[in-house]
Amino acid sequence: MDRFHQLAVYVAVAEEESFAAGARRIGLSAPAVTRAVASLEQALGVTLLNRTTRYVRPTDAGQRYLEDARQILNRLQEADESAAGINATPRGHLSITAPVLFGKIFVMPHVVEYMQRYADVEISALFLDRVVNMMEEGVDVGVRIGALPDSSMRAVRVGQVRRVLCASPAYLEKHGIPQTPEDLQRHQIIAASGVTPSVEWKFGDGDQATTVRIKPRMTVTTNDGAIEAVRHGAGITRLMSYQVAHALQSGDLKTVLSEYESTPLPIHIVHRQGRTGSAKIRSFVDFMAEALRSHSALG
Repeated sequence: MDRFHQLAVYVAVAEEESFAAGARRIGLSAPAVTRAVASLEQALGVTLLNRTTRYVRPTDAGQRYLEDARQILNRLQEADESAAGINATPRGHLSITAPVLFGKIFVMPHVVEYMQRYADVEISALFLDRVVNMMEEGVDVGVRIGALPDSSMRAVRVGQVRRVLCASPAYLEKHGIPQTPEDLQRHQIIAASGVTPSVEWKFGDGDQATTVRIKPRMTVTTNDGAIEAVRHGAGITRLMSYQVAHALQSGDLKTVLSEYESTPLPIHIVHRQGRTGSAKIRSFVDFMAEALRSHSALG
C-alpha cells in the first residue's frame, strides 16, 4: 500500500479522533481507513492509536509520528504546487486559529469570503483565548496579538491594538471620570479573567510605567461578558480596543485614562510555510492580510 496514502489516512483519523470521521474527511469507507491504519502499524511495528469504544487517540509514539507525518504531507503538497506553478489553485484542508472575539468579529467574515472564492478549500477554525502551539496542534495559520517569540514561523504584520479602559456614559456621569490610574481604586472595576488574570494593572512603558493594584467588584470569565456589564453601567473595565470598537463608535462606551495607555500591541498573521509555500497557505495569508489591514479599528 502506498505510504503517502497511509500517512494521509493516519493524519485524518488522528486529527478527527475517529475512524468514521477520518473516513468522511478523506472520502473513503471506514473499513478502508481501518485497513490502512492497521497496515501502517504493522509495517512500523508500533501501535499508533489507542482505540476504545468512546474515542481514538494517538499513543505517545503515534503523536510523534503524527507531527512528522504532517510535515511530510505538507512538503509533498508544497512540492506538487511548486511544480504546478505559482498560480496553482488553492485546495485541501486549512487549519487556522485566532483569539475568540477577534476571530468572531474580524476573521470569520473573511474566512467565509475566502471559502466562497476557493471552492476546493476546507477550513477548520480554532478560536481560543490561549496561545496555540501550531506545530503540535497541526495549525497552518494563526492570528497573534502581542510581541512574537523567536520561532521558525513566518509573520506578516497587519495592524495593532491597544489596551483601553472604558465605561458607559451613565456610569461616568454618576461616579465621575478618573483622572489618574490611582483613581481607579475608588471605582467599581469589572475584570475579565481571560484578559486580567492578576489584580494589578500596568500603565505606560519603561521608566514611566505605573502599576495599580485593583480590587474588582465583578470578575467574569469572558470578554463579551465584561463588555455587557459595563454597557449596563456596572463599572470600568480594561479590554483590547478591537473588542470594544463597535461600542465606542456607537457611543455605548467611552474610554478613560487614554493618556496613560501603554504602547500598542502588534497584530501578526503567522504561518508554517516552507521554502516554496503551498497555494492554500500563501493565498489565505495574502487574502487575510489585505482584509485585516482595511479595518480602521486595527490601525
